[in-house]
Amino acid sequence: MNAVIEQFMVLWQQALAIWLSGGWAMIAIASIALVMFSLGMHVYLRLSGKGFTSVREKTWRHWINHPNERKGPIGELLDFVTGGNSIKDTATFFDELRATEIAPFDRDLRVMKICVSAAPLLGLLGTVTGMLATFAALASGSGGDKTMGLVAEGISEALVTTETGLVIALPGLFMHYLLVRKLERYKAFLAHLEAVCTQKLYKKLHRPQTPKLQPFYTVEHELEGQRSYLEQEIELPVSI
Repeated sequence: MNAVIEQFMVLWQQALAIWLSGGWAMIAIASIALVMFSLGMHVYLRLSGKGFTSVREKTWRHWINHPNERKGPIGELLDFVTGGNSIKDTATFFDELRATEIAPFDRDLRVMKICVSAAPLLGLLGTVTGMLATFAALASGSGGDKTMGLVAEGISEALVTTETGLVIALPGLFMHYLLVRKLERYKAFLAHLEAVCTQKLYKKLHRPQTPKLQPFYTVEHELEGQRSYLEQEIELPVSI
């Protein structure tokens, strides 16, 4: 266990030395990396918490007609969008849902995309400042060890910042792509859910009324009618 800790500390010191050799641009790259991956994890956790991939279509279709069996995030979503009494109300509920659910994801993904684009640009900026430091050392030095040390520091700053910017941008680019695909699946789920809810509500509102059945006139009814007529004839007084 101690050997693992010592090896980790050695690697940490080497990484810190390389990081500090990149100059001031490394601080900006680290800040962008922190914002980018924090937003990525935030979007991923929120999309995973929606539960649209864990509930089968057959289940939530059943929940539309059986409100008492709804549960989880999809059940809460159905409680919100199925409260209208007309197709217009349903469309309004889904518009409000998209405004409150989809808009924050789009905003966070736009910021994340900006961070992905800015990371290699900051690395390029560090490369320029490193090369300027190198040329300044060559111009002011006399060619001794001190000058060679300044030149090595400038070249190190130029290369480290470029490499770090690319190392930060590439995973961020793939992460952004996966999150965009996941968000598109969530949008498709909402569109499909709206179509199903609208169709069921339309059938409910335009359901044909069942006509009332008239009682059949049977032979028994006819016999009863004749019997009552005969009884009335017998009860009539005989005229003289």
